[in-house]
Amino acid sequence: MTKYVLTPLTARRGGPIQGRVRVPGDKSISHRALIIGALTVGETRISGLLEGEDVINTSKAMRALGAKVERTGEGSWRIHGVGVGGFSEPSAALDFGNSGTGCRLVIGAVAGCPITATFDGDASLRSRPMRRLLDPLTRMGARAIKAGDGDRLPIKLQGARDAIPIIYEPPVASAQLKSAVLLAGLASPGETVVIEAEATRDHTEKMLVHFGASLRVQSHGDGGRRITLKGQPELEPAPVVVPADPSSAAFPLVAALIVPGSELILEGVMTNPLRTGLFATLREMGAAIETLEAKTDGGEEIADLRVKTSVLKGVDVPAARAPSMIDEYPILAVAAAFAEGTTRMRGLKELRVKESDRLKATADMLSVNGVKVEIEGDDLIVHGKGRAAGGGTVATHMDHRIAMSALVMGLASEQPVKVDDSAFIATSFPDFAGMMRSLGADLS
Repeated sequence: MTKYVLTPLTARRGGPIQGRVRVPGDKSISHRALIIGALTVGETRISGLLEGEDVINTSKAMRALGAKVERTGEGSWRIHGVGVGGFSEPSAALDFGNSGTGCRLVIGAVAGCPITATFDGDASLRSRPMRRLLDPLTRMGARAIKAGDGDRLPIKLQGARDAIPIIYEPPVASAQLKSAVLLAGLASPGETVVIEAEATRDHTEKMLVHFGASLRVQSHGDGGRRITLKGQPELEPAPVVVPADPSSAAFPLVAALIVPGSELILEGVMTNPLRTGLFATLREMGAAIETLEAKTDGGEEIADLRVKTSVLKGVDVPAARAPSMIDEYPILAVAAAFAEGTTRMRGLKELRVKESDRLKATADMLSVNGVKVEIEGDDLIVHGKGRAAGGGTVATHMDHRIAMSALVMGLASEQPVKVDDSAFIATSFPDFAGMMRSLGADLS
C-alpha cells in the first residue's frame, strides 16, 4: 500500500496581485455536462471542461456506465450517450474520490436505470451523509442493497426497474438533492416535481432544457421554486461551453481585494444570480468589483470582472443567501478578517457536512492566524481589524477550499500562512499555485 505524503505550501506577503486571467471551467457545469451528455442519444461536444480530479472521476464513471467518453484536447471532450435509462452495469465500483457532487448526481442518474452499481470515494467522501439522498430515490423505486455505517459510502445501489415519478420537497436547500431526483425522474413516466423552499443553483434545470427536456419552473412561496420535469424524454446532443467557475474565481478575486495595490481582470466568469452571493456580499462590504462584457451562453450568464484593492467593512450576511454562496464562506471569512468591524454569516448548518466540517475548519483557520472568530449555533462571526497576524499552520482536513482560502490569507497577512496539505486543491483548481504565482503571489 502506497503511503500518502502530505504536500505543505506556504503563502507570504509580497507585491500586488495583477494581470488578466481565466480560472478553470465551472465544476458544477462540468459534472452535469458529462452526466446529461451521457444520457443523450448521439454525440455531445464539450469545451472548457474543468479537468480537475473530481470531474475526471465523473468522466470515468460515465465510461464505466457504457457511454463513450473521449478527451480531444485541452478542455475539449466528446461523449457518445446511451440515452435515458440506457446505462449498463459497471464491472467495478465507481470511485468518486473527493467529489460529493459527482457521486450524488450519478447516484440519481443510476437510480432510474434497472442496473446495480457500487459507489465509493476517499475517506472524506465516505464520512459524508447519504441518507437524505437515498430517501427520495427509494420512493422512486431504487434500493440500497448495502451501505456503510450510517448510510454512508460505499453504497451498492439497485436502480428502479420502473422508476416512479414523485413530488419531493427537500428537507434542506441542496442543489445536489434536487438534481439527483430530477436525473432519476428522467427515466420515469409522468411528471417528477421538486418543490424548493429556497432556490438553489439551477444548472441542472438549465442544462436539461439545453438538451431538449421538457421542464418548467414556477415561483413557490417566498423565494422558493416548483420544478416540474416531464419524464422519458429523448435528450438530444448539444454543444456545451463551460464558463469560468465563480467559486474558483473567488480566490484570486479576494486576493486582489486584500493585497495592497492590486488590480485584476477575471475573464468569462459565470454570473448566474444563484451563484453570485459572494460577489453581492463583497460589494456590500465595499469591494470594487466591476462587471465587463456581460453575455449569455447556453442559458448561463457570463461576464469579465475587474477587481481592485478595496477598504472593506463588516456586514451581516443573511441566511437566505447561503444557497447562492455555500462554497464561498471560507474565502468570505478571509475577506471579513481584513475588513473593519464584525461580519456575521448566518445559517451555515450545511457547511458541517461538506468535504470537512467546513464551519469549524474555517473558524480554526482564522483563529490559528490571530483573527478573533466565534461560532454561535450555525452562525460564523468574524471580528475584522483590517489585518491578520498570520504565522499559523492550517489543518486543511482534505478540503481544497480551506487550503486555498488559507493561502490567500497568507498573501496579505503580517506573517506567512502555511497549509499542512495542498494536494487536494487539484480536485477543483489543478493549477491554483501556478496561476496565483503568475499574478504575483508568493507561494512556496
